[in-house]
Amino acid sequence: MAEINDEIMKILPHRYPFIMVDGIISKSEKKIIAFKNVSHNEPQFQGHFPNNPIMPGVLILEGMAQTAGLIGLDPKKVPLFLGADKVRFRKVVRPGDKLIYEIEIVSERFSVINVKAVAKVNDEVCASATLLLGMKDENELL
Repeated sequence: MAEINDEIMKILPHRYPFIMVDGIISKSEKKIIAFKNVSHNEPQFQGHFPNNPIMPGVLILEGMAQTAGLIGLDPKKVPLFLGADKVRFRKVVRPGDKLIYEIEIVSERFSVINVKAVAKVNDEVCASATLLLGMKDENELL
């Protein structure tokens, strides 16, 4: 679809340096594929680790959660990360990698969605998890 665009920025409340989604590749009602271009100049690499930069697993998990929050693409809803189960990290992600997030809705109940999340680099799974997200109306957070 596009690089970081107005649609993503309208839905996700995150901003630099904490936005972990650069663009959407494809989207359907139940599935979204998005990406992050991992760059050498991101602040986490100053300390994780200076001579051997590795993308922190918690930020990969956050990227999967942010992507899941984009499934509805409803600017009136704010996605809230409620939980993660079955989290596994399988491959190191480094600066220069293009991280692909594949998110698919497993179930929905009221305003809570359960998703299967996978992060890949070069078609190799780097991380996977089952995530729980809540979708709240923006006026409920005030």
